[in-house]
Amino acid sequence: MKSVISFFTILLFLVSNAQELEEKLENIDSIIASKVTEKAPGIAVGIIKDGNIIYEKYLGLANLQHQVPFNEKTRSNIASTAKQFTALMILQLSLEEKLSLKDDIRKYLPNLYSNVKDIIRIRHLINHTSGVRDYVELLDLEGDVWWKRFGLGNDNILELLENQQDLGFAPGSTYSYSNSNYNLLAKIIEKVTAQSFNDYSKQFFNTLDMNETSFVEKYMAVIPNRANPYSDWGNGEWWEVPTVTKTNGEGFLYTTLQDQLKYEQLLQNAIAENNTLLIKSQQPIPNSEIKTYGFGLELENRLGRNAVHHPGGTFGFHAQTIRFPEENLTVFIMSNNGNISSNLIAQEVSKILLPSSNEKNKYDEQFYEEIDKNNLPILGKYTYPNENKMVEILEKNNRIYWKERAFTLEMVPDKESIYSFTNDPDLKIKFYKDKMIEYYSSGKTMTYMKSTEKLASSIDLEGLVGNYYNKELDIDFSMELIEDNKLQFKLSSNKGFSDVLVYNKKFLLADGYFLEVINDQFNRAKEILLTHDRAYKIRFKKRTNLKFQPKISTENGSIQVTTIGSQNGDTSDILLTKNQRNGNELWSKRFGGDGYDKANSIIDTKDGFLIIGSTSSYGNGNYDMYIIKTDRKGNKIWQNTFGRLDNDYGYTAEKLSNGYIIKGTTQRCNSRDVLNRKCTNNIWVVRIDNKGREISNEILEEIVN
Repeated sequence: MKSVISFFTILLFLVSNAQELEEKLENIDSIIASKVTEKAPGIAVGIIKDGNIIYEKYLGLANLQHQVPFNEKTRSNIASTAKQFTALMILQLSLEEKLSLKDDIRKYLPNLYSNVKDIIRIRHLINHTSGVRDYVELLDLEGDVWWKRFGLGNDNILELLENQQDLGFAPGSTYSYSNSNYNLLAKIIEKVTAQSFNDYSKQFFNTLDMNETSFVEKYMAVIPNRANPYSDWGNGEWWEVPTVTKTNGEGFLYTTLQDQLKYEQLLQNAIAENNTLLIKSQQPIPNSEIKTYGFGLELENRLGRNAVHHPGGTFGFHAQTIRFPEENLTVFIMSNNGNISSNLIAQEVSKILLPSSNEKNKYDEQFYEEIDKNNLPILGKYTYPNENKMVEILEKNNRIYWKERAFTLEMVPDKESIYSFTNDPDLKIKFYKDKMIEYYSSGKTMTYMKSTEKLASSIDLEGLVGNYYNKELDIDFSMELIEDNKLQFKLSSNKGFSDVLVYNKKFLLADGYFLEVINDQFNRAKEILLTHDRAYKIRFKKRTNLKFQPKISTENGSIQVTTIGSQNGDTSDILLTKNQRNGNELWSKRFGGDGYDKANSIIDTKDGFLIIGSTSSYGNGNYDMYIIKTDRKGNKIWQNTFGRLDNDYGYTAEKLSNGYIIKGTTQRCNSRDVLNRKCTNNIWVVRIDNKGREISNEILEEIVN
């Protein structure tokens, strides 16, 4: 009798669970139907639970022109969701000991980054910590976007990257998603296997029984049952996006939902079948500096649970894989409808299927550590990371705001030193003495360092004016100063100038590009590092002459020093002038002797001015460093020279409490024999007191031209 009761209890439990699952799947049907109509671009949704397919749904059209349904035969482009398969091939080759994840990529691609001394490991490519810039942004800077380039392939991308002389950051130091990493992985696979990537990947997919899955090979080739990508671009009319490129490894993988479900079943059964390759593919990369991105997969928590996932999107095409290993649940979605989001739909579907949880958000452990909160300043500017963007925390009407580029978000205090956003209360901002950290509920963190750079003066802005050139991309940009002291920017591939947002002396924002000013030894802008989204710190060198700024702005005009020649050109003097705003001269003073005297810069000393230059009229050698101190009316108080027998020049100065630091160059020669001697020019720093007497001098470094 007891066994009969137990049987009926189990049967009742199973029936109840089946009914509950059926209700959940009906709710999922409703979600899908609310996103896509039968006559709209389509969608395919698959769900695998405990190794079994529990849901497979197709809705909408693969081709609008011919009204072809999106069904089990449809092959759609899953874009960057394909990266996991490229990484899987690399992982297999490493398990077969045909390569090592620790290998420098230049072992296989020797023409890359010859100037970079750091090791760029294969694993750095896999989890986007290589510093290799994204080809999408590089091509965009050239003025001809990638998706318009007919026949663009991996060989073209390799050639583009071989022209790059440096990386966006040191390998392993930062995570920055870059499609180029996976194009390079595809090229490494070709080198190791001695096969084309397309041929090798087809064989690889066949071993997984994914016979309807392949990377694009020829952009004009027919792919049977291929879906076309669509978007209405916000105007209510469906438009098809042309596909004219043939890159692969980073995306452009055409597949069916059934092939993807086969793969998800293999993954869910991997542990039971002791499949080392598939087990390792879902874990962080060994010895990696980051643990939140693995083998072409994101490893951050989702919906408060451990998750393995990755999105993909290429115009109308998009896809999303989201796996919950502890629940043995996977949701996969792909679509050719650019008006919906596979990512958001996958989360909606997952919420229905996941068991209820009382777990709170899991922030990084550092979030819970106590800090010294006494008089903690939070307002100011912050850079993140590798200085590729600037955020300002400001106060307005007794409220705190986060300002980044064109948008401003209000922040509300949770408790002392911790804030959240009004539109995202789960995202926490914790302030420290010299930084702030964003804490995500997934466990992810982003650290912003507080900027200590001074605000830019009008003289600083004048020093930025000029033309800057990047040899690798053969493009340049110009900086101009217009009325009201406004700086403007124009990239050679753009039509017109745009205003520059000046954060401080070092950081600017121009036309959406983040700019970092790099000065030479004498504080002159010699180059600018341009960051364009996922292409970090592209080096543009100043082509115009680097000039010192011999000018000081005053309330009613300016003070300026210039070098003027004699009538017959055999001498020169230093001229100090005070000018009105319109440039008219109010007074002038002249300094120098019977030789050549030159001025390079001037500083305001509050009680007068300090002129920095060089002279052959006075001193010990050919040219000596020449310093002149005047009062506010330009009358000379004292002058002094510093140097030896060879050429010594003064360029800039800095005021100290008890004197000045003068920076210039000094020449050092190994012989007095003019024909056979070897000379070097070196950075030279001379410290003097308030009366111009030398306290000390030091050679810092040799100048290598």
